[in-house]
Formats: sequence, structure tokens, C-alpha cells
Amino acid sequence: MKVMAQLAMVMNLDKCIGCHTCSVTCKQAWTNRGGVEYVWFNNVETRPGQGYPRGYQDQEKWKGGWTLNKRGRLTLKSGSRLRRLLNIFANPDLPTVSDYYDPWTYDYENLLSAPAMDTTPVARPKSLITGEDTKVTWGANWDDDLGGGPEQIGRDPLLAKVSDKVKLEFEQTFMFYLPRICEHCLNPSCAASCPSGAIYKRSEDGIVLVDQDRCRGWRQCVTGCPYKKIYFNHKTGKAEKCTFCYPRVEVGIPTVCSETCVGRLRYIGVLLYDADAVAAAASVQDEKDLYPAQLGVFLNPHDPRVVAEAERAGISGEWIQAAQNSPVYRLIVDYQVALPLHPEYRTMPMVWYVPPLSPVVDVLAETGHDGENRNNLFGAIDALRIPIEYLAELFTAGDVGPVRAALQRLAAMRSYMRAANLGEEFDDTIPESVRLRGEEIESMYRLLAIAKYADRYVIPNGAGSDAHRLDALATGCSLDNDGGPGMTAFDAMADKFHLTDGKGSNGNGGNGEPARVNLLNWDGRSTDGLVPTK
Repeated sequence: MKVMAQLAMVMNLDKCIGCHTCSVTCKQAWTNRGGVEYVWFNNVETRPGQGYPRGYQDQEKWKGGWTLNKRGRLTLKSGSRLRRLLNIFANPDLPTVSDYYDPWTYDYENLLSAPAMDTTPVARPKSLITGEDTKVTWGANWDDDLGGGPEQIGRDPLLAKVSDKVKLEFEQTFMFYLPRICEHCLNPSCAASCPSGAIYKRSEDGIVLVDQDRCRGWRQCVTGCPYKKIYFNHKTGKAEKCTFCYPRVEVGIPTVCSETCVGRLRYIGVLLYDADAVAAAASVQDEKDLYPAQLGVFLNPHDPRVVAEAERAGISGEWIQAAQNSPVYRLIVDYQVALPLHPEYRTMPMVWYVPPLSPVVDVLAETGHDGENRNNLFGAIDALRIPIEYLAELFTAGDVGPVRAALQRLAAMRSYMRAANLGEEFDDTIPESVRLRGEEIESMYRLLAIAKYADRYVIPNGAGSDAHRLDALATGCSLDNDGGPGMTAFDAMADKFHLTDGKGSNGNGGNGEPARVNLLNWDGRSTDGLVPTK
């Protein structure tokens, strides 16, 4: 047994309101520069829908993730090493910019400088790549709130598998929001696809990063990632991806997307896992066994034997304690209400989701039945507007059992906790029906419904002290200026990523200027610099 630690995230889809705040703040922090105009490290999709890029879930087309060869061994779906070598200069399995969307802005200058005229001046759309007039035909959230209509929504690759369960008439339709970031997988196919070895998984926290110094822009990683969360910077010729905001988490601050989430639906914590068991878990024959196989990889941080092995592996006591208090472990392993996104890709994803249940209560209430009654809730789960089969294709490789069990536990929590609101006696038969204890139901309620900041984000401080030392050896940062040599250089770490007093350098109020807020170091509490003082 080889114990390793991994930072992981869980998102509660019941709470996502589709406001895209997480996407905008991530864009401002990481991809608000030339060459990545089309890039969204974090995006929020409406399901059903084609997603971003269009149809990214169709791996028969894009060849992402892993598959098993005839001998039952893991191999990249994009083909053998020889096949990938032959396609290295002309990869046929790459999405085009139009599959993501052609980024645009508007000719606002025409509005500001147009002379007096009889007609109202217009701001024509302009391509952010060519600068020429363009026609807007697709966007990163084109499916938003089913705005694409049946013609577009019907192209969702998952709908082809459950079409008899889905109604596309608007008065009978269903939808929910799905925020997505890089999965920071235990078995990342992007890293295995990279010919230059530029993509690596950090041993201290499991975050998957791109070494900009080694990247040669072959773009095999774009094909290899089944979630299509690696992007090509057409200006620098390098690949870029979500970094899990590692400069923030290294100092104990959550990711930007988590910090600014309006619905407070994200949870960050530490998971301990057996690195020696990952390959075997990813290689199980039946795709429906991949979810329980990945559960078996995670280790109980309260087990003295696991703790002893973790200490022997050099994992600090602070990390072990964070794993023991991890909200992510409780939602994934203890309560088993969080599920992985597309485990059939065999990458062992580490961003998990609590499936949505919300519409069922209102639907039941409209029929005149008690929408919070356990029997009514359980009976309605298989008749949800969001078909359970669709959720199963998304989270459990088509196996409806784990999805139904997770939804039943969420329904049991609602029914059981109603007694607290109405001053009634708790019904102890409800937890028993979903194989939980009453105190576990109450704990799950506190975590999912009313968790405080410190309960949602359990991130060990000083996680990357060694990484700081290594990063200090570099001399530039591609995020600071165009054409920079690497993403691993932070020459003023204390000023840049720790909170400042508004009088320091790096644009934070020097030379008598008012302080400005950098999203990379904002703690979500201070308001200095958010609003102009003059």
C-alpha cells in the first residue's frame, strides 16, 4: 500500500443556480489575456446540451480517455504510441475553435464616437482572433437554460442513450446546471498523451499542471483529455489548463471558483488513496464497476494503519488531520451521495457531484401530495423530470443503482429533517431505510444545507512550501506577460499571493495609488479596493 494525498472537490448540483459567477472570476484570474480568448477553465453547462466544446462527451469522435485492449490492459483511446506519433503534426481528433466557439467582442468605439445621425449607431460583433466583423453562431454557454432549443439539445451525446426517457417539448422538459473544471484525475490520460512529458501530477497534493518550459504545443493532450479541459494558447504555442488555483490553496485559501460561488455548492478537502491500487481499479472489465472500484482506492483516514502508512510516506500530520476532517471524504465515502463524472473514461476523476433532486418536491406538491413525505419522495425518484437514466449516463456509466441510492439518501435527509422545522419527533425508520443513522443524517444536513466556510473548505496551510522553493528558481511567468517562459514562476510570492495592506507593490496601492484587489489573493472578506474611492 502506497498512501498519497489528493486535494479534491465536490459540487452540490442542487444548489447551482447557473449564474456563471465562478466562470467569470476564473476567467478574470487565469485566462483574461491574448491567445486564450476562447478558454474557460471553469464553465457552467446546462444539461441536457452539447456542452463546451460541442459534443465533448462523444469519445468515439474525440478519442479521449482510456480503454481496455484485447488483453484487458489500459491503453489510450487515441491509439498506440506509433499512431499518435504518426499524427503528431496533423492530429485528426482535435476540436476546432468553432467547436469551442469563435470568441468575439463588440465595436463599442462606434457607439462612443459616432456623430449625430438619424439612426441609432450599432456595435457590430468583432472577432477577438482576427479583429474582423463576424457572425455570432455559438458560445461557451449557448445551451444556457435550454436556449439552444430542441434542434441543438437533441445533439447531446447522452440523449442518444436515453432518448425514450426524455421529452424535449418545453412544457415537459427538464434541465439542471453542471459546473465543470479539470478533474485532476488519479489516472490522467492527458499526462500519458503528452509526447514531451510536460504534464505532471504533483505528488504533494495531486494537482495536475502543465510545465510551460517543456510544452512543445503538440496538442496530443487536448485529444487525450476526455473532458476537453486542456486548451491550446494560439499566441504562445503552449497548452494550458485549470491549476486548481494552486497559489491560493498552498496558503490555505480555496480556489477562485469556490470562493466566489453564489450558491456555496463547492467543497474542497483532502483524500488519502492507495496509489498502488489505481491501475487495477481503472482496469476493471465492466464499466459499471468503475465507480465502486474507485471508492475502493480511497483510504479511511481514521484507520490507525492508514495513518501509520501515511506518516511513513512523508505525509504531514496537518494533511492527515485535514483528511480526517475532509467534507469531501464524508460526501463521497461516508454518505455516498457524491458521484464521479464519467467514470467510464477510466481516468479516476477527483471532482465529484451530488446529483440534483430539487424539482421532485414541487412536482409532488402540485399533485396534492405531501412533497416532504418519505414514501412519496422515494416513489417519485424514478419518475423525476430529470430521468434517473440520464444522471446514470453522466455519473455512473449507466448504472442507475448508485444514482437512485444517492437520491434516496438526499430525499431521506429532507424528510427526516422536516421534523426539526415542525417541532415533531424524528422518525428513526427513515435513516434505517437508507442505511444511515440519525446522527449521520443530521451531519449530512449540516454539511449540505448550512455548512459554514471552514466546514466547506478544509485545506491544510503551507501545503506547497516545497513547491514554493522550487518555483522560486524560475524566472518568468506566462500568466504575467505574453510569451513568458513558464507557469511556475512567482518572483514575489509573498506580495502576490498573500493578503496585502493595500500599500505594497504589484499594483496594490503603490505610489499613492488606491489599492486594487487581485483575485488570486482575495480572501472573500475584505472589500478594500473593490469599489473606487473617488
